[in-house]
Amino acid sequence: MYAVAILGFGVVGSGVAEVLDKNADRITQGASRELSLKYIVDVREFPDSPYKDLIIKDFSVVENDPDVRVVVETIGGVGVAQEFTRRALAAGKSVVTSNKELVAKFGCELLQIAKDKGVNYLFEASVGGGIPILRPITQCLAANKITEIYGILNGTTNYILTSMIKRGASFDDALAEAQAKGYAEANPTSDVDGIDACRKISILADLSFGRHMDPDWVKTVGIRTVTAEDVSYAAENGFKIKLLGRAVLNEDGRIFAYVAPHLVPEENLLAGVEGVNNGIVVRGNAIGDVMFYGAGAGKLPTASAVVADVIDAAKHEHARKLVSWDEGDVSMMRDSAELESRWYVRTGEKQYITPSAQSKSSIDASLAGVEVLTLFRVLD
Repeated sequence: MYAVAILGFGVVGSGVAEVLDKNADRITQGASRELSLKYIVDVREFPDSPYKDLIIKDFSVVENDPDVRVVVETIGGVGVAQEFTRRALAAGKSVVTSNKELVAKFGCELLQIAKDKGVNYLFEASVGGGIPILRPITQCLAANKITEIYGILNGTTNYILTSMIKRGASFDDALAEAQAKGYAEANPTSDVDGIDACRKISILADLSFGRHMDPDWVKTVGIRTVTAEDVSYAAENGFKIKLLGRAVLNEDGRIFAYVAPHLVPEENLLAGVEGVNNGIVVRGNAIGDVMFYGAGAGKLPTASAVVADVIDAAKHEHARKLVSWDEGDVSMMRDSAELESRWYVRTGEKQYITPSAQSKSSIDASLAGVEVLTLFRVLD
């Protein structure tokens, strides 16, 4: 038997069970073998679930069952999820995850354990939900030297900004609307302060540039300071405000990386990415710019990416997927304030866009003594 176990039966975990069930024939064809969901590990009770008979509380049952070949981790965070992932890999089981926090912080270490044990650690769903992005970077674009990657990486913030743009809503009203529709958590900090996007751009940079970039090294600014006034000025001048994660390979081999609101020209494809959708642009030295677009979150889109990795792990049980990156250190980073761009400036008296590109230190110097209410980059 080629059995699968799911750790965590929340939104994504239940979606994985549903996709494994309803698309069983297609999954068997893709994996060239029949996959069977054997266990779901969760400390909670689910008496009304059609999968209630599969639910157990003891992870060691999964760990010690030789029939379980792939473990799907959808617990989230870096506590129990990290422990169970290490133990599953050490037991010779491939692990598939949607946990961007764990991958961003400890992916290098977990990939090394997987390599040592001859199994796979796969995480397509950790960035972009159902959008294929990590596999294209490592496979389809493997002939390129990637020089830049950037995009809209968080559906909640994009929904909020879209509401502000289309309805003229304030940030607070747009956030409340997102929460009412289930697009934002009761505590939206991870989304609106850019933390989620920071983790995702870190993973994208790891794969694109081949070295571990800790999220703590990435300057991160969220969207709490965006006002209806900023949105209106942007529209009048042919821009839309978007929260972007961005990583740029400098000529000296070091990396600029940051998350912040940008003014995006309306003719740029990212300006048309609305609602909870994500859009990610990869720049290669051979192919130029390519963009990946689609549902960046949601139960079934994310589960779709998870199950695709399950199929991949089954197909490559005896031939590891070559996904890895080297250790990194903070010396490989350049201060994002040195990256030159045009800037949108709003003071107590006026709003304007700088006519030429300059570093943040330069713009700060020119604004010394001026009360600056908003300072955003322009994506040119």
